[in-house]
Amino acid sequence: QAAFNPDKAAREAAVDELRKRTIVELGERLPEHVDILGKLFHKKVKDRVRQRIIEEGVRPDGRGLKDVRQITVEVGVLPRTHGSGLFTRGQTQALTIATLGSMSDQQKLDGLSPEEFKRYMHHYNFPPFSVGEARPLRGPGRREIGHGALAERALLPVIPPVEEWPYTMRLVSEILSSNGSTSMASVCGSTLALMDAGVPIKAPVAGIAMGLVMREGKSAVLTDIQGVEDNLGDMDFKVAGTKDGITALQMDIKIKGLTHEILAQALEQAREARLFVLDKMLAVLPRPRSEMSNYAPRITTILINPDKIRDIIGPGGKMIRKITEETGAQIDVEDDGRVFIAAVDQEAGQKAIDWIKGLTDEVEVGKIYKGKVVRIMPFGAFVEVLPNQDGLVHISKLTDHRVDRVEEVANVGDEIVVKATEIDSQGRLNLSRQAAIDELTAKGEPIEEKIDKEVMATALASPPPPPREGGFRGGDRGGRNGGGRGRGPRRD
Repeated sequence: QAAFNPDKAAREAAVDELRKRTIVELGERLPEHVDILGKLFHKKVKDRVRQRIIEEGVRPDGRGLKDVRQITVEVGVLPRTHGSGLFTRGQTQALTIATLGSMSDQQKLDGLSPEEFKRYMHHYNFPPFSVGEARPLRGPGRREIGHGALAERALLPVIPPVEEWPYTMRLVSEILSSNGSTSMASVCGSTLALMDAGVPIKAPVAGIAMGLVMREGKSAVLTDIQGVEDNLGDMDFKVAGTKDGITALQMDIKIKGLTHEILAQALEQAREARLFVLDKMLAVLPRPRSEMSNYAPRITTILINPDKIRDIIGPGGKMIRKITEETGAQIDVEDDGRVFIAAVDQEAGQKAIDWIKGLTDEVEVGKIYKGKVVRIMPFGAFVEVLPNQDGLVHISKLTDHRVDRVEEVANVGDEIVVKATEIDSQGRLNLSRQAAIDELTAKGEPIEEKIDKEVMATALASPPPPPREGGFRGGDRGGRNGGGRGRGPRRD
């Protein structure tokens, strides 16, 4: 009975005590065979466990062949992280932490192929204390890399595409206690952590480890194997998937092969167990959270004309650095014109969005803008409607009555409403204040302008500037013979 106890530590202690007692008793009678008594004892225990599984359907912890260990599920156990899930199955426990980042946080894969990036990563840690050992922590070995890759592949099919979810996701599974099937516990923990973080996964994923015992022509497929059954059994078959299908498989066998019937039975039992585990998980968190953590970055995607990318970057990256420094947002620009703005502070993120839109938006003819007067000329006012984009409001388009001077209506620094009426063949923008006022009045909308009356009074008190040569739209640039930059007349 020493090998049949649901508690791993108690079972191992009882078996170890029995082994020591057996070696002492038999060693006195068979001193010449004392070196092999330990191996013979282990072989006998293994045979007895396998015999009871085949003949009686009894497993070391007392479960039936298809029984799943007791499951406990918790989410949000670490409030400061973006998402977390604690999954416990028997004496196996995994704590998975989800961290969300911007697209610039993707992992760059260094290989022979062209540049590749990975936006979903899963890292698996198996500390010694999880199996009751005290030894130094080392770098990742085959176990950490292999189990991490398996859990990562199990979730990849349900990760939303970048168009729907422009985030980089890093998950870390910390194994707190191990008694078999820690990789499948990491799969379940990953699903919980992603849903807790608000990631809109296509479907929840769960995993289960299947085992096999073959003896004297008979076989028994075991559901949810623990450590001793993995060690003494003939198969470790890990199956992960959703309620609709399988997303990842991994099989280790100690025999020459499997029959079609055994494989089909293992997959069917795995499906039943997977659905059972999913029900336990969804009872705690039925769907991804609608609200993300307050500590997670908010990412907004905007699409711009690829020709405008240089306006965001600026000479030597000056402009994008300025936006980042002043708003605190992280900005990633793709060659196809997609711009990702990430910021934990929603107000800072909106400021960066407005800034970028101002740099990249194009003036639409027929649209009304609120712009700032940047220059006054005898024939009209130049108004900046978008950053670095201004147009001319001719003096005749400023108001519904005749004015002799632009300063009677607006001055430099004033904010007025204007309507984009035309972009001529030379790309110059024509604006009309009166057209904007007429349209807003007809719609019953307010006319919001900021005109400094004191500046207007001062400007009107000063004498008007002398008229300049040259026609409207271009008179400020000098005549054909005068180049506009102090150059003399052409000599031809």
